[in-house]
Amino acid sequence: MIDSKLLISVEQLKQDIDAGLSPKRCIVDLGSRENYLNGHIPGAVFLPFQALLKGEPPVPGKIASDEQLSQVFSALGLSDELEFLVYDDEGGGWAGRFIWTLDAIGHKNYRYIDGGLQAWLKAGFDTESTINQRPEQAVNVSADKSYLIGVDELIEIINQQSHCIWDARSPGEYSGQRVLAAKAGHMPGALNCEWTELMDSSNGLRIRDDAKAYLAERGIDGSKAIVTHCQGHHRSGFTYLVGRVLGFDIAAYHGAWAEWGNHPETPVELN
Repeated sequence: MIDSKLLISVEQLKQDIDAGLSPKRCIVDLGSRENYLNGHIPGAVFLPFQALLKGEPPVPGKIASDEQLSQVFSALGLSDELEFLVYDDEGGGWAGRFIWTLDAIGHKNYRYIDGGLQAWLKAGFDTESTINQRPEQAVNVSADKSYLIGVDELIEIINQQSHCIWDARSPGEYSGQRVLAAKAGHMPGALNCEWTELMDSSNGLRIRDDAKAYLAERGIDGSKAIVTHCQGHHRSGFTYLVGRVLGFDIAAYHGAWAEWGNHPETPVELN
């Protein structure tokens, strides 16, 4: 297991729940509504991932408005002392997106439940189907603009070769064989490591123990600041999370390929 203060194992969480989870801790489930209703980690509240997104074409994955985020975090009862314990049912994509959002609004009190629902089930722990809610507390939050990298800034980063660009999409998207925008391919100099490669499929989709060495073999070694992206900042939610867990200086491009691949002035490479 990777040693990081940003992670909590399902085994530790089970002990904490059995001992009585503090009301200053909030378990958030970002999986599908169907899976939540069928069975979730006891005490978890459901948050549909769509609530985190602006949802406007042609770049639906951009961060939601401050007004929308304020509604989300009011419903979750956000306070400075509240610790979020975050998971999903797919190995960390939407959980990572939520954690990136927490970073963007300046709330650093959180941990990722490593492997999420898949790890919980693999460990043989019971689930519940109760629909849980938090006491609401009206808050106003806003996203720190320094977290919201734009096209012009990213073009400058690429031109200066100041950062490592981590493309979390599939090899087919990276090479240009699979086309999901007006332009195919990848950003100049970007390195490809598909998000699922960092999940241990034999261990409940926990982050693989050798994640740091695995990434280093692919040129993503933390020697430069990193910008990660995918098609809509879902898959790169997980790669952002992995980077944070490994102690990398990492940011995420929330416009993602949906913006870059449809922008008339962005450079691309094919290979």
